[in-house]
Amino acid sequence: MSRKQQLHRPGPQPGPPADDTGCSILHVDMDAFFVSVELLERPELRGRPVVVGGAGPRGVVSAASYEARKFGVHSAMPMSRARRLCPQAVVLPVSHGKYGRVSAAVFEIFRSITPLVEGLSLDEAFLDVAGALRRLGRPAEIARMIREQVRAQQGITCSVGVASTKFVAKLASTRCKPDGLLVVPADGVVDFLHPLPVASLWGVGERTEQTLTRLGLRTVGQLAQVPLTTLQRELGNAMGAHLHELAWGRDPREVVPHTPDKSIGAEETFDTDVDDPEVIRRELLRLAEKVGARLRASGNAGRTVSVKLRMANFKTITRARTLREPTDLARVIYVTACELYEGAGLERVRLRLVGVRVENLCPAGEAPRQLAFDEPERGWREAERAMDQVANRFGHGAVRPAALVERAHDGDARDGRDGRR
Repeated sequence: MSRKQQLHRPGPQPGPPADDTGCSILHVDMDAFFVSVELLERPELRGRPVVVGGAGPRGVVSAASYEARKFGVHSAMPMSRARRLCPQAVVLPVSHGKYGRVSAAVFEIFRSITPLVEGLSLDEAFLDVAGALRRLGRPAEIARMIREQVRAQQGITCSVGVASTKFVAKLASTRCKPDGLLVVPADGVVDFLHPLPVASLWGVGERTEQTLTRLGLRTVGQLAQVPLTTLQRELGNAMGAHLHELAWGRDPREVVPHTPDKSIGAEETFDTDVDDPEVIRRELLRLAEKVGARLRASGNAGRTVSVKLRMANFKTITRARTLREPTDLARVIYVTACELYEGAGLERVRLRLVGVRVENLCPAGEAPRQLAFDEPERGWREAERAMDQVANRFGHGAVRPAALVERAHDGDARDGRDGRR
């Protein structure tokens, strides 16, 4: 590590602090977030390899403790492989509601510092603290305060990268994990970047990395010395220019406080392929309930309902329908999803995965409201909002449609592989 950079961890730190002048961008990343939240309720598992994810034969790792990572376990890995790599790991199911509540509390801490908070996921965000410097101190001091508040209020740890750009701040938080703070001074960006592998650059996937390796480019510094025209010839104009800029630490993007949701959805991979239409419809109901609840929680409604149907041979089709008016009601979403499923002609075809999504979102308060011919003035909307209140108080699953009561016993699918995209 360059003398101009300083890595902070709990306890006294030797030497003068790094120069954080002009470094108003923070990237805050929770450490093994899902696992950390689970350990709040299971402190006896601290220090042991813990994996959170789907436990079925097609389950996927959602998060792994650092003890499990030492065995090569990482997120998005098939659970079957994770168990082979680390047979002694404790596997816990995913509890999205629990993580959402902790995430909301953590983001409240962020927003108490600055309104310029750009959330990337439940457990990470960019902050621009330029407007808070006079009130709260230098960027590194603000980063320390955030770490202390997250630990004191939520009992979990986070790592913070402090830099002059988003790209470098994110790299810094990754380099100081877990439970660290790394400042990359504005005049030390090149020294920080150039020893790193080219895969560290945003946009370098497996195929691009292979191309760069073929050219003998293994570090960011080596790539930085290649003429722009050569990179553009090998990688295309856009990608070549993009990597050339990043290799010299140039990233003009600003912290964007809020990006409206483009869609809200959920999907489920079955443990074994399913060709029973009743099982499929029951799964569509469960997913519609989840999507409806997320729409209402986000204050949105949507006009387009789509279903995703993946067959046993991995061929995937989608079907969508645009409604006359936006909705956030699970009942409407479910009925539409079932009609789309039936219209796809796959009622006796073995399915591996099903998904439900609502798109073309708008604020629910701006959506036109028209009662259906047979709908009472107070009916489904009030019932579903009452279910939301119960779920917020007692947890997801405390109340659900009767058709889903046996869902916990049939073993057709497992929670934990659905999400927002």
